[in-house]
Amino acid sequence: MYAEIDYYELLEVQKGCDDGTLKSAYRKLAMRWHPDKNPGDADAEARFKAISEAYGVLSDPQKRAVYDRHGHAGVRGGAGGGAGGNPFGDASPFSDIFSDIFDQFMGGQQGRGGRRGPQRGADIRYDLQVSFEDAFHGAEADIALDVAVSCEQCVGTGSKPGARVQACTSCGGRGQVRMQNGMFIVERTCPQCHGSGQVISDPCEHCHGEGRVERRKQLKVKIPKGVDDGTRIRLANEGEAGPRGGENGDLYIFVHMKPHPIWKRDGTTLYAQVPMSFVDAALGGEINIPGLDKQPVDVKIPAGTQSGRQFRVRGRGMPALNGHGMGDLVVQVELETPTKLTARQKELLEEFRGQESPHEACPKSKGFFDRLKGAWDELTD
Repeated sequence: MYAEIDYYELLEVQKGCDDGTLKSAYRKLAMRWHPDKNPGDADAEARFKAISEAYGVLSDPQKRAVYDRHGHAGVRGGAGGGAGGNPFGDASPFSDIFSDIFDQFMGGQQGRGGRRGPQRGADIRYDLQVSFEDAFHGAEADIALDVAVSCEQCVGTGSKPGARVQACTSCGGRGQVRMQNGMFIVERTCPQCHGSGQVISDPCEHCHGEGRVERRKQLKVKIPKGVDDGTRIRLANEGEAGPRGGENGDLYIFVHMKPHPIWKRDGTTLYAQVPMSFVDAALGGEINIPGLDKQPVDVKIPAGTQSGRQFRVRGRGMPALNGHGMGDLVVQVELETPTKLTARQKELLEEFRGQESPHEACPKSKGFFDRLKGAWDELTD
């Protein structure tokens, strides 16, 4: 029923809205149309599935770019499965939002982090500008980011060396506490020990018992051949350190392509608009431009070439990401009229104009003026 409705319309947001607006709109609609709030209502269930599918696509930068360009046809068959709309691709895109919804149902008592043991550190996003040349050849980039790392003083325990660690009295050392609200019994991370199951009697002075400190980290990131705008690169365990020995989160590099002075890109295909004089277009000639592989691209232009004509060079485009083969390179000719002429050039052009037979040499002009004459004859009959 809702399959072909525009995803932005379904979520009641404007095209180009930011992630926060998108998430807020989805949360509001998901709470309104959730089947648990509308028992037996088939239309509500269908709408809930449709808005979930829409969020799954629009919350993923790559899928969103495909949808903006091709609509439903570009994402059909993949909107509801796999990594869904998670911009990091490792978990359900709706896990945080459903936690929020369930939290609302539970009166704010549910909380998050339903697993035992120390909490995992947060994932981090880093936006990286990449040149066309680096995307073509592959490269390494040096990045720096401020991130919570394990405290060297206490080795991440949060406790002074030699200090006694006791079992948490709130959770009995389990790291989880149970809470009941009506018919629901929910486990949540213990707020006192943060899931570690232990309480520190003498905290580390360096990290104040947190087990982690803020540091600037320097990393080398390998940029694979063929990356495109919106490509995500995952670096496992390079995110925030978890508190008191919790495992690290992940670092996600989001690639953004820098503009190139000559080439534009659509997937693995490279495009360039190249100016050409009308003399070369009329008599034939050759275009020579540098390729991203540092080899010249030579394109032969036949006599009589019209402005806007495209010439495709196979296998000289961008490499396929994580695959084999190369895209194509497309050169589009744009005729340029000279703005300054010498007296001799003007003389030659005047001579050419006197000898020109436009209806024979220029078939487009002949067709246009024939149609124009026919239209005029109809008006004057």
